[in-house]
Amino acid sequence: MAHNKNVQVLEADIRAWVKDWNEDPKPIIWTKTAEEILDSLAHFRRRISGARR
Repeated sequence: MAHNKNVQVLEADIRAWVKDWNEDPKPIIWTKTAEEILDSLAHFRRRISGARR
């Protein structure tokens, strides 16, 4: 099934990225406050809420 193949490829890519990241980790520097991030997510959810209808 093509869908399963795509999921397997995505999973392999994510695992490779995590392995590479863990070999040379860098701190994450947040550029927005938690409130700004949550507001952005709420806006995104409102935007896509009708996308599957």
